[in-house]
Amino acid sequence: MAEIEKHPFEPFLPSGARVLFLGSFPPQIKRWSIDFFYPNFINDFWRICGLLFYDDRNHFILPGAKSFDKDRIIEFCTLQGIALFDTATAVRRLQDNASDKFLEVAEPTDIDALLNKIPDCEAVAATGQKAAEILADHFGCELPAIGDYKTVTCYGRALSFWRMPSTSRAYPLSIEKKAEVYRRLFGSLAGR
Repeated sequence: MAEIEKHPFEPFLPSGARVLFLGSFPPQIKRWSIDFFYPNFINDFWRICGLLFYDDRNHFILPGAKSFDKDRIIEFCTLQGIALFDTATAVRRLQDNASDKFLEVAEPTDIDALLNKIPDCEAVAATGQKAAEILADHFGCELPAIGDYKTVTCYGRALSFWRMPSTSRAYPLSIEKKAEVYRRLFGSLAGR
């Protein structure tokens, strides 16, 4: 049986966060370009954010490197009210890859505890199928269609639970089409 792997990062929960992005679990360290969320250089999460906010998919890429700029990303997330974590705090990898299909959740994340730390949060966004399934189960609702949301309640607070297209290149949708869906989410937030 595969060994249990603990989450390598602490939740990123900036004061005033309005949206909490939750994936499933980070890839293996050998696939990282930075020690922060969405670390795989071929994952398009940071490129989508660059397109949406700066009209430049390479905005968060270090010049001349196959790496993202962690400091610039942290500053951006703090300014934009973006919180980040995953739906599992411990997993077993059933195969030697980053595919959600081969992740077994050994310890789910306490979603309510995360949300209690970010009282201004209006939306929770799942960035992949496994994360969306875990969140739908947690909130006791049907899975939203990809690019859509369900209104859920957490401790009396209404939240939009969004199911986003995966930012993995394995997900068969162009970065521009993915960015359109993410634009809808960001556009729904108060103060945008």
